[in-house]
Amino acid sequence: MTQPNRATPAVLVLENGERYTGTGYGALGQTLGEAVFCTAMTGYQETLTDPSYHRQIVVATAPQIGNTGWNKEDGESRTGRTGEAGDDSGKIWVKGYAVRNPTRRVSSWRATSTLEDELVEQGIVGIAGIDTRTVVRTLRDHGSMRAGIFSGDALADADELLQRVVEAPQMKGANLAGEVTTTDGYVIEPEGEARFTIAAIDLGIKTNTPRMFAQRGIRVHVLPAGSSPDAIAAIKPDGVFLSNGPGDPATADPIVDLTRHILGEGIPLFGICFGNQILGRALGRGTYKMKFGHRGINIPVIDHATGAVSITAQNHGFALEGEAGEEFDTDFGRARISHTCANDGTVEGVELISGNAFAVQYHPEAAAGPHDAAYLFDKFVSQLQGASA
Repeated sequence: MTQPNRATPAVLVLENGERYTGTGYGALGQTLGEAVFCTAMTGYQETLTDPSYHRQIVVATAPQIGNTGWNKEDGESRTGRTGEAGDDSGKIWVKGYAVRNPTRRVSSWRATSTLEDELVEQGIVGIAGIDTRTVVRTLRDHGSMRAGIFSGDALADADELLQRVVEAPQMKGANLAGEVTTTDGYVIEPEGEARFTIAAIDLGIKTNTPRMFAQRGIRVHVLPAGSSPDAIAAIKPDGVFLSNGPGDPATADPIVDLTRHILGEGIPLFGICFGNQILGRALGRGTYKMKFGHRGINIPVIDHATGAVSITAQNHGFALEGEAGEEFDTDFGRARISHTCANDGTVEGVELISGNAFAVQYHPEAAAGPHDAAYLFDKFVSQLQGASA
């Protein structure tokens, strides 16, 4: 893969045969994945480095991208490339990036490089200069679908490019947590005195999540997705956290079994995004693939216990089955659907009525904002306090 210039032709091909011709942006070559769109107008670095976007080609709805460049602080994953200060710009997990108008100039004192330079550095194939509004309308009307971006030596005739796209794997049935999880566990120490210790199961965890726990005096042992009950018991956690992550939750049976073990032990549990789907499955609920998912930072969620609405950051293409306020029996006591999306009624949270386990579909750790849901970390602290009393 090589760096393009602005005259380098590129094409985005959707599974339904639609083609969008633009210019290369980032690395040149070929990339295949599921085309999805993100409505966030800010926070593109956090979006690109979110492991939940693994194997997806992200179409940005904001017309201009790249204004704030790229920095060494805002990445939501680890590249392993750290400088003297221990900073890490974050591994880019998206498979490709499609934008309308790349900025000509970076305007941020925090920037250490341009967005395109980082895309090239990490080999991410992109496309610029296309009508992203039309692409987004297609994805809203027909649903997320397989797609490919092609440039440089990867260009070929239309039929061949479409064939490459339709032969790519689908997101439904994809088991991806094992591809993004840490290979070795690590510990994030608390700020100040340690109040509690938790085991965080890394299904694609974002770096701001352990940071949010650490700010509340919690020592976080980040463990691989394949960790056993014995590995969790070895650290004697006060609670367990299930992180966000990519893929189809219907394929995550071992993690569901681990969650059921944790629930059976009575250990307090908190989950986010993929973790919400895992908890829901452990409580006996099914999951399904959404038409085009929720990806953005302005999605309203209703808390059915209080009626309060939070504006939330989200990134998910699968969801739990259920209805607003629904209660149901489980092997671990009575449970309920605690939150739903105000836009379309999608389940956004599930909990045991006993208070021993809860999870939400959205991202209370949202580094790019909004921060309406950050109180959920305090709720988990209260849960840990109650369990230790």
